[in-house]
Amino acid sequence: MMSVKPDCAARRQRGFSLVEVLIALVIMSVGMLGIAGLYVHSMQAGRTSMLRHHAVTLAGDVADRIRANPRAGISYEGAGLDGNCVSGVASCDEVAMAGHDIFLWQQQADDTLPAGNVEVIFDDSGVPPVYTINVTWSEPGANPPPAYSIAIPVIPN
Repeated sequence: MMSVKPDCAARRQRGFSLVEVLIALVIMSVGMLGIAGLYVHSMQAGRTSMLRHHAVTLAGDVADRIRANPRAGISYEGAGLDGNCVSGVASCDEVAMAGHDIFLWQQQADDTLPAGNVEVIFDDSGVPPVYTINVTWSEPGANPPPAYSIAIPVIPN
């Protein structure tokens, strides 16, 4: 009597089934979406870092210019005006130099920060007088808008 045995080699699977391939694609897609989200987040953090660096640098420039012109006092709270003080053509006093400094700061804020603004507050109630420098700008999704503030005491010469 002869028995019929099924051919085991014919029933053995070779390769991958369509379901296995689809499951692998779904798992890879989820991983790729995670990587893309991480990339977008790192780009936003890099932009925020760059803008904060510009704000700190601008505030440092403002502080240095105030220290170079310590007798201007309340003039640093006013509006900026291009007095042509730096080129040496015009002879500027402390007030004109303060106006020119404010003009330059606002130009730098406009060039380096989105909707950038520089504000200086002079407080002469104490000794030495204190200048508070506030730099503000806008960032998408930031509520309230980011800001950097520094207070520097300056002794008038």
